This record gives sequence, structure tokens and C-alpha cells, in this order.
Amino acid sequence: MKPFLILIVLVSTFSCAQEKKPILGETEFQRELNSEYKDATSSPLKDKDRKHFKGLDFFKFDSSYVVTARLKLTPDTEWFDMKTTTSRVSPERIYGILTFELQGQTYTLNLYQGKDVMKREGLEDYLFLPFIDDTNGEESYGGGRYIDLRIPEDDTIEIDFNKAYNPYCAYNDKYSCPIVPRVNYLALSVRAGVKAFEKQE
Repeated sequence: MKPFLILIVLVSTFSCAQEKKPILGETEFQRELNSEYKDATSSPLKDKDRKHFKGLDFFKFDSSYVVTARLKLTPDTEWFDMKTTTSRVSPERIYGILTFELQGQTYTLNLYQGKDVMKREGLEDYLFLPFIDDTNGEESYGGGRYIDLRIPEDDTIEIDFNKAYNPYCAYNDKYSCPIVPRVNYLALSVRAGVKAFEKQE
């Protein structure tokens, strides 16, 4: 799980300005993600993939994939063990149910809260939105994608599918990533966010 993105700016007095390549990306989110993946100290990429890394492949930003959802809280839900790509389990609970319209249709997704994550400093209000859609396995990663959210002040929350990113295990099988619950399937093609990653052979 990737709680949030941190932009790390590296300044070297030994590098000439003309040798520095700008971080690619159409939006701030894309540039931050590319910066993280390019940096050896924070990148989930294998060394051979990072060596040739120029930037992730994104769908073109589309404002129609930024939606306002109604949040129905589910305070009585019990903690459960969400399966991951390894033998590890992630203790989660359904924090609430999101209802929103996308491409003229109404959809619902479960919004999760992690028991371990909420104990970390700065992540007390972190919420986890995993989803799968009809682009998986072709245009996007087969295992689905994630969106980071925070507990809102009221009963609405903005979902920006342009900020959907791949689990770390899409790049490196050493990571243990929560498997998207089947209930969080969207019956449409969400052409927004990060696309599938082509690893180096």
C-alpha cells in the first residue's frame, strides 16, 4: 500500500544545469510519482528497470474522471484480513461506501481504513480506495489500482481517478500488496491514472 506521495527534490552542486533532465509529467501528481520512481532511495522499481526509467506511462489527464462522491459511513463494520499478493494479510475495515456518477452511470465503491496504517504518525486520517475496471490486464495493471484519500469533514469526498496508481508489486514481486476486493469492480474502462508498466527483460 502506498499511503501518500512525497516529492523528493535532489540538488547537486556538481551537476551542470544542461545535464539535468526535467521530470516528465502532465500534472503535479505525475511529476511527483515519476520523481519518486526515478530516485533509488524511494523507487519500487528493480535496478534494471530504474536504469532505463524515463517516466511512467499515464492516461491523458481527463477532468471527467474527477468526481464528487457521497460517503455513507459504516461505523459498525468489523475488521477483516484483506488478502495480499503474499501470505501476509492486511487488517482493514470498510470505513464507508462511496456513491458517484461516472460517464452517466451510478457506481458504488467500498472505502477502506487500515488498522496498522492509521497508527502511523501523519496517516491517522488515511483511507484506501482500491478498484478494478475493464482496462485491467490490457491498458492498465491486471491486479487493479489504488487511490489515496483522507477522511473528509462532511459526507462528500472528491475522487480523482487521474491519481490512480499501481501497487508496488506491479513493478517488483518482492512487495506484498493488498488484493482489490471483487466488490470494488467498476464495469467500465477507467482510462485515467497510471497505465500498465513494461518491465525490462
